[in-house]
Amino acid sequence: MIMHNYNKIKELLEAKYKEFNTTDFIKSDPIQIPKKFSKKEDIEISAFLTSIIAWGQRKSIINNANKLMQLMDNSPFDFITNYHEKDLKRFVDFKHRTFNGDDCIFFLSSLQNIYKNHNGLENIFEKKANKGNNLVESLAYFREVFFEIEGLERTHKHISNVRKNSAAKRINMFLRWMVRSDNHNVDFGIWKTIPSSKLLLPLDVHTSNVSRKLGLLERKQNDLKSVIELTENLKKFDANDPVKYDFALFGMGVSGQM
Repeated sequence: MIMHNYNKIKELLEAKYKEFNTTDFIKSDPIQIPKKFSKKEDIEISAFLTSIIAWGQRKSIINNANKLMQLMDNSPFDFITNYHEKDLKRFVDFKHRTFNGDDCIFFLSSLQNIYKNHNGLENIFEKKANKGNNLVESLAYFREVFFEIEGLERTHKHISNVRKNSAAKRINMFLRWMVRSDNHNVDFGIWKTIPSSKLLLPLDVHTSNVSRKLGLLERKQNDLKSVIELTENLKKFDANDPVKYDFALFGMGVSGQM
């Protein structure tokens, strides 16, 4: 079905990618949080934490992500690398849906471990990026490193486990922000060690519904197997940057165009 309608689908995806991949997109999207920063480490830490709480209403996500940045004195890298135990008390009451203060404090502790002992977030994801034709191994390795320090079992649910076939939507969105670059100034493209061709599409209800209507996705569940199926089909339209079509699929879905 895809190849039968190849030209028609590609024309639609390219048009909608250009329509939705504009700076206007930033105004209502959580990506506006890391856009407040200019230092690489500030961008990636704020982007990571924002992506982790990116479920539910976008207004609530943005409000809580802003609150989180304020609790870190709007200097996330400096806070992560230099905080003392007493500084963590201010996060006890933080809450976004099921992500609570205990989860938040663990995330800050794990990020400190990552920047002090693993040379930062990019280095962890890059280590396994050459294995296979996507970032599944990077996602699995990141989760191992993230939970190598002691913490509550309940917190594990906040980092998706691709070993259990999770779609890992939020982490894949974070990786899109960090890795992709084009001349539209939405995604950051500050990670130069990972090629865009390895990215996986951040699959959610909007992108999955539109993809099925277009015949780009046959699998019914929104899981890792579906993410891989859809991303591989999108590579038929752009092998070097398949995830750029996230703008088209999400945009058509959230705006009710399809």
